Amino acid sequence: MTSKLEQLKQFTTVVADTGDLDAITRLKPVDATTNPSLLLKAASLPRYAELLGTAVTGCDGDLGLASDRFGVAVGQEILKVIPGRISTEVDARLSFDTDATLRRAERLIELYDKAGIGRERVLIKIAATWEGIRAAEELEKAGVQTNLTLLFSFAQAAACADAGVFLISPFVGRIYDWYKKAEGRDYVGAEDPGVQSVSRIYAYYKANGYQTVVMGASFRNLSQIEELAGCDRLTISPELLQKLDEDQGVLERKLNTGGQGESRLVLDQSRFRWAMNEDPMATEKLAEGIRQFARDQEKLELLLAAKV
Repeated sequence: MTSKLEQLKQFTTVVADTGDLDAITRLKPVDATTNPSLLLKAASLPRYAELLGTAVTGCDGDLGLASDRFGVAVGQEILKVIPGRISTEVDARLSFDTDATLRRAERLIELYDKAGIGRERVLIKIAATWEGIRAAEELEKAGVQTNLTLLFSFAQAAACADAGVFLISPFVGRIYDWYKKAEGRDYVGAEDPGVQSVSRIYAYYKANGYQTVVMGASFRNLSQIEELAGCDRLTISPELLQKLDEDQGVLERKLNTGGQGESRLVLDQSRFRWAMNEDPMATEKLAEGIRQFARDQEKLELLLAAKV
């Protein structure tokens, strides 16, 4: 019997949610994704010490540029050991500024280009705010593909699909966390609100012919992953990837392209904001996620400042 990880790879693209090169090399995902929190963890690893120093060279104290250079340098290292793409995130503090997000995204692509990495191997990660979605729409038109992250609501997913973004990352585990705390109960299997959210989005996209890729993210346990087997992609931590690799049980495909989905939902800015207002979980988790990434970005910049 093959492992559940190998079975999962038969119908879902597996993405490593880490900057740990050793884990990536061992578990052999197709793609990998990073964020400010993961880059902060990577910055503490001895193998990245030299990259931190190189990132600040010639930056004239511009810690935002140094941070982007470090993120791209980590991305380069990861791309040496995976066949697919790396997702690199725009500074979360720009999540409500379309123009600033565009400028930072363009700089990330330029840094990869200077390193000899084509844009076909890079996804630009942007928080799925209204402003972030608009920036992603412009980038997609310019041939830069995007990964819309911190996605918690159906409204965010519908708006991203209409904007033509390449990929979305709905956060299964964080949705689960909110409902577990709010309702004082645990969830198992298909009743998990995070699993239900991704299943609904997946069915909606397939029913309406959207090409946007659904990549479930932020998992808390193996059950959530198993319930979403068959999703376009799943980005999974090394710890859970290892558990999947050690499990020799049978893994059943749960999501299929032939399922029934809802009719198309078109949202302008006011309808989008109202839908978010009516979803306290999505509103709270989006704000919390942006704050967390912003704080970790600031901590990373302090590490880089110490190298100047």
